[in-house]
Amino acid sequence: MYSHAGNMCDHLSIMPSPIASQIDNLDARLIAALAATPRAGMLELARQLGVARGTVQARMEKLARRGVVTGYGPDLDLVALGYDVLAFTTLEIAQGRLQDVVDHLRDIPEVLEAHAISGPGDLHCRVVARTNAHLQEVINRILEVQGIGRSTTVIALSPQIPYRVMPLVDFGGTDPFPTPYA
Repeated sequence: MYSHAGNMCDHLSIMPSPIASQIDNLDARLIAALAATPRAGMLELARQLGVARGTVQARMEKLARRGVVTGYGPDLDLVALGYDVLAFTTLEIAQGRLQDVVDHLRDIPEVLEAHAISGPGDLHCRVVARTNAHLQEVINRILEVQGIGRSTTVIALSPQIPYRVMPLVDFGGTDPFPTPYA
């Protein structure tokens, strides 16, 4: 947990971070318990948190309805599935062709996600492959669609910080960079 104690900006008013308006302490504890024991049922989560089962159920429904919790599916180890190569491909898209390219990418199972970006390039894709030769095949399939002007691909060598969201939940809505009110 971060603290503002001893911060030179203690005199400044602190605007709440977006997460502070999205979840409260019980929501954060519930998400943390669910992350620690993803297969736990409502009764077990209620026991862990020291609240009623109905409270856990209502909170889970509220978090899902508000789009804070978006899924309960299993986390998969891509290497264990046989996909040893992780790469990131940046695509430059011709004007008016973004939707065509995105529709094409949806049909390629090795494209795990794609994001419209600012800066150099228009679309940033996370892709996997079984081998480097397979990665070349995946890139060739990506480039089959009309509208891609240029692509740049980098191979990830090793994970340094794997995908994570729990630090945001654990952060509890405090802001390490206080912003003064205008």
